[in-house]
Amino acid sequence: MTIQLYNTATRRKEVFEPLDPDNVRMYVCGPTVYDRAHLGNARPVLVFDVLFRLLRHVYGEDAVTYVRNFTDVDDKINATALARKEAGAPGTLEELVAERSDETIEWYHADMDALGALRPTKEPRATQYIAQMVAMIEDLLGKGFAYAKDGHVLFRVREYDKYGALSGRSVDDMIAGARVEVAPYKEDPMDFVLWKPSDDDLPGWDSPWGRGRPGWHIECSAMAYDLLGDTFDIHGGGNDLQFPHHENEIAQSKCAGHGFAKVWMHNEMLQVEGKKMSKSLGNFFTVRDLLDQGVPGEVIRFVMLSTHYRKPMDWTEKKRAEAEATLRKWYDHLKASHLHFSEGNLELYQSSDAYAPDQEFLRLLKDDLNTAGAISRLHELAKESGSSSINALLGSMILLGLVGPKTDIDLLSFSGVGWTGEYPRHVEDLINDLLFARQKARREKDFARADEIRNGLKEAGVAVEDSVEGPHWNILPGFDSSKLEGLL
Repeated sequence: MTIQLYNTATRRKEVFEPLDPDNVRMYVCGPTVYDRAHLGNARPVLVFDVLFRLLRHVYGEDAVTYVRNFTDVDDKINATALARKEAGAPGTLEELVAERSDETIEWYHADMDALGALRPTKEPRATQYIAQMVAMIEDLLGKGFAYAKDGHVLFRVREYDKYGALSGRSVDDMIAGARVEVAPYKEDPMDFVLWKPSDDDLPGWDSPWGRGRPGWHIECSAMAYDLLGDTFDIHGGGNDLQFPHHENEIAQSKCAGHGFAKVWMHNEMLQVEGKKMSKSLGNFFTVRDLLDQGVPGEVIRFVMLSTHYRKPMDWTEKKRAEAEATLRKWYDHLKASHLHFSEGNLELYQSSDAYAPDQEFLRLLKDDLNTAGAISRLHELAKESGSSSINALLGSMILLGLVGPKTDIDLLSFSGVGWTGEYPRHVEDLINDLLFARQKARREKDFARADEIRNGLKEAGVAVEDSVEGPHWNILPGFDSSKLEGLL
């Protein structure tokens, strides 16, 4: 089965054919590290984490290079560091900027790890690639695509005749509809900054145009070229970056003579309870806020992936509760079937071919990352009690990142289901198997069979209580396991 991805640049879904199957390369725009990641920041992380996992599954773990940068050169970071300095924090401004960046990157890693996101292959910081940025700017100046004035270097947008192709807008339309900076050093309002001056109170680097710092857009172009080469397979990010950031990246990279990205992918934005997330509406919160409230990372991940990445995603309390109930039910289904899983030993599953993903699940995931459809398939697998279905469920959940070495399976498990150790394991397994068989009979409207199982359990001394999350059971005095034999 081939992978198909929607390419923003061509506005159609295409069969993905990597430039080199042994060296699949992807670049995703990462965070500006000045504060905690809010919930919306997590969506592209999870979308492209799923793509990273899928590519590794298809082409091999060592055949995929995923680069996601940290923007640690930014006015917001400078403002935070300056506020600390004015409050009496020791150190130079550059040291305080580095301290703030280190702190925020550590937070970011902790929060995204909690969501089950794999670390990218490479995580470059913009400050580590200043020399490469300066070299690219010099090249653009030499070719006439850029000009220097008053310590600034700017890109001539109208010199690139395909500018606007990604977002589907003409330059004149962009000027009419966008907030563009009109400045005396600009030849044209649409020209964007490649380099800008820094005064003594701001971080800066020496350059042919004086002490200064790079513009935002040149950072990603220079890092992508240095780490992934002239041309690479996929460039991703949120659709809020489509213009101007990605449009500007394309323009400067193409004019520098680079092939740049072959496929462009953009995820839609996130809402909270049907409204845009904002501090003024009181519905703004970070990933850490949810984690600290006791919402497991797997639940956040499940809710995010339940909507296709190219559709707006609405975070609601109802979806959170439903996701938690579903995961509880699935984990218990797995715990009732796998001793090692119930003991929290997941290493067995990371390398075992016995737990390969379900083929229909894979087909859906390969169809432009249809995570919503893939999760629907997980619901179907979770309704089945055969060992092949259970193994396929586990393998599929591993690929989707819903089960991993850091998954706390006890956090989302029922207290009344699974092996308690009070009775022999085969007895508790038999009870769970009977309950799954009863649920299957009820779904198939075989109510006579469902009643037979329930009555048999009751006669043996097993009390069953149905709930929205699934059945719970308890052993009553006078329990006789022999009466369970023959019920399956």
